[in-house]
Amino acid sequence: MWMKNLPKMTSLRDLPSVEQLLQTSTALAFIQEYGRPLTVDAIRTTLDALRQQGKKGELILPNQEKLVDSAKSFLELWTAPTLQEVINASGVILHTNLGRAPLSTTAMRAMEAVSRGYSTLEFDLANGKRGSRLVHAEALLKRLTGAEAALVVNNNAAAVLLVLSALANRRQVVIARSQLVEIGGGFRIPEVMKQSGARLVEIGTTNKVRLSDYTEALESIASKAEKITTTHPGLVMRAHRSNFQIIGFTEEPTLKEITETAHQFGVPSVDDLGSGTLLDTARYGMTHEPTIQESLAAGADLVTFSGDKLLGGPQAGIILGRANLVNKIKKHPLARAIRADKLCLAALTATLLHYLKDEAEREIPIWRMISRSPESIRKTARSWAKTLGMGEVLTSQSTVGGGSLPGEIIPTHVLALAVEHPEQVMKMLRACTPPIIARTSEDKVLLDPRTVLPEQESTMLDCLGGAGLKTKQADQG
Repeated sequence: MWMKNLPKMTSLRDLPSVEQLLQTSTALAFIQEYGRPLTVDAIRTTLDALRQQGKKGELILPNQEKLVDSAKSFLELWTAPTLQEVINASGVILHTNLGRAPLSTTAMRAMEAVSRGYSTLEFDLANGKRGSRLVHAEALLKRLTGAEAALVVNNNAAAVLLVLSALANRRQVVIARSQLVEIGGGFRIPEVMKQSGARLVEIGTTNKVRLSDYTEALESIASKAEKITTTHPGLVMRAHRSNFQIIGFTEEPTLKEITETAHQFGVPSVDDLGSGTLLDTARYGMTHEPTIQESLAAGADLVTFSGDKLLGGPQAGIILGRANLVNKIKKHPLARAIRADKLCLAALTATLLHYLKDEAEREIPIWRMISRSPESIRKTARSWAKTLGMGEVLTSQSTVGGGSLPGEIIPTHVLALAVEHPEQVMKMLRACTPPIIARTSEDKVLLDPRTVLPEQESTMLDCLGGAGLKTKQADQG
C-alpha cells in the first residue's frame, strides 16, 4: 500500500543501504522491540523484494521511513507465536487439536510457582541432599489407586514403549488382534511394540477373542521355552480401543480372566487404558469407561494411561502397578529420555489433589464440563443470544473427544447463527483475539457453551458483537 502514488525509481542504485535505514527513527524503534539482528534481516528482506520489483520495471521508491516501516510485516510474521490461546466453542471437550484438557486454576498456579525460579525437583529438603524427581506425584497416585508404585513420563505412548522395552525386549507379548489399533497421529500399537524389541503373539480375530486363545498361546510359548529361553513370554497385554468400538458379533474375556490366565503361566499382565479415568463416566449418563482402580482390582500387574485426557491434567504418561516391576522400569535407560519435567509434575500433582480432596467435578475443567446440565447450558446460550441480539438456541450434542468414549454424545444446547456464508464467519472467528473455534451444521455456525471457559465468555461475545454479523433470523429460542 505504501508504494502507491510515489515516483518511480530511476535506478536500483537509488536504494539506500541497510546501514542508512538502520539510522531512521522507525528502525531504532524496531531494534528496541525486536532486537538488532532481526531488524537487520527484515530490512534486508524488504530491500531484496524491492530489487526483484525493480528488475521487472515495477519499482517505486518510498521515503526511507516508509521503506523501513514496510519491514514491520516481516518482523510481526517472524515473531508471531504459533502456539496461542483459543476459545473452544466446538463442543468437543477433549479436543486433541486444541490441546486436550484445559488445566485447573490450581494446576496453573502450581506450574507458575515452580517456573518463577528454582524448585525441589531433585532436592530433598529433609536431608539437604540430592533427591529424585520420581517421587513427585507417586505418593498421591498410590493413595488414589492403591497401587504399590507409580512412575510419570511425558505421555502414554512413551509409557507403553518404556514398559515393553524394560520388561519384554526380545520376549513374547501376547495381545488380541482386536486391540492392535491405530490412534491419533499415526500411533500404532503394533509398531510401538516392535520398536521396543518385543515379539508380538497375535491371538483371536478382529471381532472375537476367547480365553482359550490366551491359554493356547501361553502353552505353546511355554513349551518352547525349555529349548529357547528368549521366547519365554514377557507379558500379556490388553490395549484399550480408545477411538472406536467393535459391535455386533463380538466376544472378549474380562481383564480379570485374562490376568488370571497370565498368572497361571507366571507372566505379568499390562492394561493400557489409553485415556484412564478415576471417576465413573456412567454417573454422567455415558457408557462406563473402565477405571484405573478397576484395572488394578482385576489383577493387572501394570496399568498405563494418559494425564491429559479423562484425568484432566497436563500431558503425561502414567505407569502404576507392582513395585518390583515399576522399580525395574524406573531403572531402564529409556526412562530418563522420556521423563516428565517440573511443569508437568507440578500440574499433575495439583490435579491429583483435586481427586484426593473430592473436588474434581468442581475444580477440573473437563469434569465440570462433563457434569454440567443441559438446562444450565441452555440458559447460557439464551444469555448469549440476548447479549448479541441475534441467533437461536438449538438442542445439539457435545462429545468427549480425545480418543475417549468413542461414539458417546452428551445432550447440550448451542447458539446457532444462520449466516449467508458460514465458512467466512468461521474464518472471521479464527481471526479474533483469542481465536474462536466453532462448528457448522446446516449452514449455521454453532457455539456450544459447554466447552467455553467462563472467563472467556465476555471476550468471545465482544468479538462476535463487534464483527457486524448479519444473520438470516434473530429468534432467541
